[in-house]
Amino acid sequence: MEWYLPVIWAGLIGTAVALYVILDGFDLGVAILFPFTENEGERHQMTRSIAPFWDGNETWLVLGGAGLFVAFPKAYSIIMPAFYLPVIVMLLALVFRGVAFEFRIVAHTSVRWWNVAFFGGSLTAALAQGVILGGMIQGIKVENGAFAGGAFDWATPFSLLCGLGLASGYALLGATWLILKTEGQVAIRARRQALIALMLVLGFMGAVSLYTPFLLDRIATRWFTTPNIYFLWPVPLVTGFVALMLWRWLDQGRELLPFLATIALFLLGYLGLVISSYPYLVPPTLTVWDVAAHPSSQIFMLLGTLVLLPIVLGYLVLVFWVFRGKVREGEAYH
Repeated sequence: MEWYLPVIWAGLIGTAVALYVILDGFDLGVAILFPFTENEGERHQMTRSIAPFWDGNETWLVLGGAGLFVAFPKAYSIIMPAFYLPVIVMLLALVFRGVAFEFRIVAHTSVRWWNVAFFGGSLTAALAQGVILGGMIQGIKVENGAFAGGAFDWATPFSLLCGLGLASGYALLGATWLILKTEGQVAIRARRQALIALMLVLGFMGAVSLYTPFLLDRIATRWFTTPNIYFLWPVPLVTGFVALMLWRWLDQGRELLPFLATIALFLLGYLGLVISSYPYLVPPTLTVWDVAAHPSSQIFMLLGTLVLLPIVLGYLVLVFWVFRGKVREGEAYH
């Protein structure tokens, strides 16, 4: 087997997951902040800021799932049974949230309930994604190349901690997005919300970072043994520096820099997870090479992906360029 093909596919899937978390994260975060608005005009302003982007952002979730199925079918056959319940809850929540987004625009007498559905679906999806992440970090029980655990192995305090942490991170992304893309009372309130969300995110990041080495020896060995510790110590140091700058930029009234710093926080947290788990795709036993498809299948799908990926990225850049600018209360982009 060509050793580099699973690495390329792992990189593509990892990139798709990162793009999904960042891009769909800010519109999930906007919905999570829905209950803290004062009137329907503000909620309309918030949804208009994400209207051109939210459905396209979920493309990366499809790419990540499809890539896993094609390039690592054995991993797919293990991971899905391990997380059937949270995956189903996440997908139903995303569907419910999408329906609510469209219906609340045209609803009049029932807009209040669609607002609740929009918030509830987004929060539930965020929590489910964090629970899946926590379950993956904990590891999956595998015997004879198949899932050998129970349907609720993922249901632990640690996975709930990850769920709450991810939801807080999405709220931070949503708040910094509103600072960047809106004006008036929505942007003013979003700045205060971002400071609160940042404190929550740092608390959850610290708790997860301290919990995992005690929970899992393999992660403690990866981070705290020599010579690894000499190379990895900059990751938490840079994370702390970015968080400090984010706080300062929020306090100084900056608009773009807080959003970029929040993205950097997510990427640094993601890097920490990759360092903790690589090369295991089904931790703690199966590497990317153990679960890879036949090289011919990987090459065939890789050729199609390399053609389509630049098109999708080009469309993404075009949309963000066309709909640049701020959304004021009572109007769309200008």
